Amino acid sequence: MPEKVTTSTRLVALALLVSAYDYAQATCNQCAATYIPASEIDAYLKLASTASATNVRMRDQQVRAVDAGRAQVGVGIVYRAKLTEPASDSVAEHHQVSEVYHVLDGEATLVTGPQIEGLKPRPADDRAVALLNGPGANGTSIKSGVVHHLRAGDVIIIPAGVGHWFTRIEDHIRYLMIRIDPDKVLPLKDAAASEAYLKSNMK
Repeated sequence: MPEKVTTSTRLVALALLVSAYDYAQATCNQCAATYIPASEIDAYLKLASTASATNVRMRDQQVRAVDAGRAQVGVGIVYRAKLTEPASDSVAEHHQVSEVYHVLDGEATLVTGPQIEGLKPRPADDRAVALLNGPGANGTSIKSGVVHHLRAGDVIIIPAGVGHWFTRIEDHIRYLMIRIDPDKVLPLKDAAASEAYLKSNMK
């Protein structure tokens, strides 16, 4: 005589079915994880730190850019030198790529907001457009912007389409940048490309 199917048994079976369905619907089927060792990040930080010695006010380096299924994800290291007043046309806006900053060291004032004044598109051959942020624009200021005082350890999320504007940097600021690219407009960069970049720039 067959055993009676209990409610709990049905629930377990349903949970297993849902779990199997979710696994089958993975948006990045059989993808590999991307590991970036601390030594590689340190090498980019070292390069970023040399920017001030060569009079470079800002250095933005893409460490990796990987396909993660429905979106690509970029990891970068950014250095910005001391700033006593905003540079002209320095409001940045990216049409399709969202950004997450994790401040590693330094302090800065960042203004954010969607109401950008004097907005002008960046040319397609601009380095940031081609390699880092995708299509975007620069503006002269942000109307009714929100002021953020960034310090080491802080995190800020800047959605695509939101203007962001460094108005003051105390001495310098360095931050880890995560770029979220759902439209896959940025070129991919793997470990081999990263190694080649570091070798060519650390001579």
